[in-house]
Amino acid sequence: MKLRVLVDNNTYIDHYYLGEPGASYYIEIDNKKLLLDTGYSGVVVDNARKMDIDLSKLDKIIISHGHDDHTKGLVKIIEDFNTSKMELISHPDAFYPKRAREGDVGSPLRSSDIAEKFKYNPSKKPFNITENCIFLGEIPEYFDFEKRRVLGEREIDGKLEDDYMIDDSAIVCKLKDGIFIITGCSHSGICNIVEHAKKVCNDDRIVGIIGGFHLFKTDERLKNTIDYFLDNNVGIVYPCHCTSLGVKSEILKYYDFDEIGVGFKLEIE
Repeated sequence: MKLRVLVDNNTYIDHYYLGEPGASYYIEIDNKKLLLDTGYSGVVVDNARKMDIDLSKLDKIIISHGHDDHTKGLVKIIEDFNTSKMELISHPDAFYPKRAREGDVGSPLRSSDIAEKFKYNPSKKPFNITENCIFLGEIPEYFDFEKRRVLGEREIDGKLEDDYMIDDSAIVCKLKDGIFIITGCSHSGICNIVEHAKKVCNDDRIVGIIGGFHLFKTDERLKNTIDYFLDNNVGIVYPCHCTSLGVKSEILKYYDFDEIGVGFKLEIE
């Protein structure tokens, strides 16, 4: 598996890629080219070109959830490339309109737009994206400390309802020494996601995790999260995007990880 960070909140000194509050990961596995999430704007395309990554050759795009900092880049991808042969995978609820205190926070595209421009494959259930890469589908609640919380509202058939981010998912790659989990924002709970990946893959050897953990406070939930990582012998951890500096600093007491930013490379067999 090869992974490259195309979009993140963080950028590196002397590496002149563009950053923004969003996330996008380019992945190569099983001779397939995948993109998990697309960031907040067109910088995903600009950064990919600077890294000599040809997004026109993508086989599949996976959307972790329907917030705009993970889906708006789809607009630029549609503008710049022929996407008709690309498969797009998401939870079926990902493209409902979403609102929060700051206004509209959902994708600018609806499911009908996606079905028109891509080979759309929505699913609540886990399934293989490639031979060794799996979309996790809807994430169950395994832990009391990671119960779903209301994050604004979503609009269904013209009616607003509390948004518990049921559409938040992730992907897992099966590697030689275990499984590697890649998340968007982990609204479902990072430990819930990892536990689900273990069950879906029937493998409790966790090589590592990269992505947004949606953790901002050094509180009891973070303690429980770190305890879960340690109890489950998680190998390497790369918290980024929606993970605060304080949280990263606390995790650093237990895991020696590299700083994540746009351009970060990872290659694991």
